[in-house]
Amino acid sequence: MAGRLLLLGRLLVRDLRRRRLETVLLVVAITAAIGALTMAMALRATVDQAYQRTKAATAGPDLIIEPAFFGDEAVAALEKITTKAGVTGHSAPRPLLFKRMTVNGDSVNVVVEGRGRQREAVDRPVVTDGDWVSPGVAVVERGFAAALGMEVGDVLTVDGHRLPIAGTAVTVAHAPYPSAGWHEPGSISLDTGGLIWVDQRDIAGLAGGQPLTYSMGFTVADPAADDGFAVLRLPDGSKDSTYRGWNIATGIMRLGQVNRLNAPAYTAMLIGSWLLIVLAAAGVIGIVSGRVAGQRRRVGLLKVVGAGPAMIAGVHLVEYLLIGLSAAVLGVTAGWLGAPVLFRPAAGAIGATGVPVPPASMLVTALVLAALIAVGATLGQVVRAARTGTVEALADAADPPRRHRWTIGLSRRMPVPLLLGMRITARRPRRSRLVTVNSLVTTAGLAAALTVMAREPDLDVPGYSAMRDDRLTHALMLVLGMVVVLALFNTLVSTWTSALDARHTLAVARALGATPGQTGLGLAAAQLLPALPGVALGVPVGVWLAATRESAPLWSMVAAVLGVLLVTALPAAHQGMTPASLK
Repeated sequence: MAGRLLLLGRLLVRDLRRRRLETVLLVVAITAAIGALTMAMALRATVDQAYQRTKAATAGPDLIIEPAFFGDEAVAALEKITTKAGVTGHSAPRPLLFKRMTVNGDSVNVVVEGRGRQREAVDRPVVTDGDWVSPGVAVVERGFAAALGMEVGDVLTVDGHRLPIAGTAVTVAHAPYPSAGWHEPGSISLDTGGLIWVDQRDIAGLAGGQPLTYSMGFTVADPAADDGFAVLRLPDGSKDSTYRGWNIATGIMRLGQVNRLNAPAYTAMLIGSWLLIVLAAAGVIGIVSGRVAGQRRRVGLLKVVGAGPAMIAGVHLVEYLLIGLSAAVLGVTAGWLGAPVLFRPAAGAIGATGVPVPPASMLVTALVLAALIAVGATLGQVVRAARTGTVEALADAADPPRRHRWTIGLSRRMPVPLLLGMRITARRPRRSRLVTVNSLVTTAGLAAALTVMAREPDLDVPGYSAMRDDRLTHALMLVLGMVVVLALFNTLVSTWTSALDARHTLAVARALGATPGQTGLGLAAAQLLPALPGVALGVPVGVWLAATRESAPLWSMVAAVLGVLLVTALPAAHQGMTPASLK
């Protein structure tokens, strides 16, 4: 056993050292897929961490309640809740107004909350720039200020009242812009809007004839129990009709609203990561196919000296498993560290730099996924090589062609390049399917990105749409760049393995009078023929993934399709015309 392990280790080290470029390509393919998936998961974790940090810094409430009453009646209804079992703390009642505000040429809904300068135990916003409220000025929620470009010293207007901006602050009692909870007085139907704070002595003047409503924040003993609603239920656990028509929010609901800014980017990263996983698997299969084809003679030599199929399979599988696990560690590290840099938390939360060490669950998931990619993509090729006869492996002869009557009958009447292309394609159907998958995923990624970028902006939410779309565009460009690079890598690998496997066929064609141009076009046709159905199917799949009613311009889709086909054909044409590739 020790001798077998020593032999396995030596063969492993020697193969990795002799085939460094292929090893690097394998690592890059798997790292890109795992890194994108990790970045999507880390993006959500980064947002959650920023919310929790903001909640801790601002003594954020677990439950925020606004009754369906006005004035003293609202205050009395809120004070009854402070004595309920499970309530551990509360803020003072906050007077609220729902108005229209104008600033820097934009007119938006605004929730105006009256505040004092005293520091409270629950719900105390943290000032991030400037100063806190005082008579005659306003403090703006930081996400709202960032969306509309408001700065300290600017002047905003609420119903004709001019209020200089004294500062910006963050809170979790209201969701960041545009989900601050604006609504018509007496209604529970929420609309988009931002949040500002004013001195509570100014609130009556700003109200005019509008009645004041109130809200209060509560901390509860068990925030996770029924998402924090447990304190409002009847003793038997059923809903209490007393609160029908009230606006009630929990910390879980606020976290979901904070996540909205990054939701499109998260979805793009998640979908893109699965596209990359498919591309990585196709690339690994292509590289393994070429490496196994180039190692037939070594397989024969190992069998001559007594190695059995299990030993030969083990040599290959351990090599690819080691590469896959190493790439998983690199992917997790790159994705986890890159997410906070590329997708910073929203301005409405206190930024976090990210966790230095990824969670163990994420690392285990990445290792398992990388192992599945590496082993699953190589198992068939490795078993086939291990079962090859000793004499056949030592001879390293061309595999007997798969003859199909319809292929022969159809191709023999065609020009030489198409004849060669069809017969090479029919000879290796599995490899042709990899080309189809590669072109399908690449085209789908391009079509989805073009469709999303062609959609109309949401003009009903000034400023916010631009920030959300910027993050989405950033994610799309990142994923699309990795998809294009990995697809190009797969194309080069597929061309190399096809030329390696068809070298005998093309050499015979040369000997029978085919020109270098004809053999080059023949190999290009062998790549294009299986790519055509992938491209045709990739466009509708990409539009479906985009999940939007808008469609990209026709010329951009045509350009994407032609680009995929051109990149698929050119390397093959060059390889097929090179005499060295036919030896």
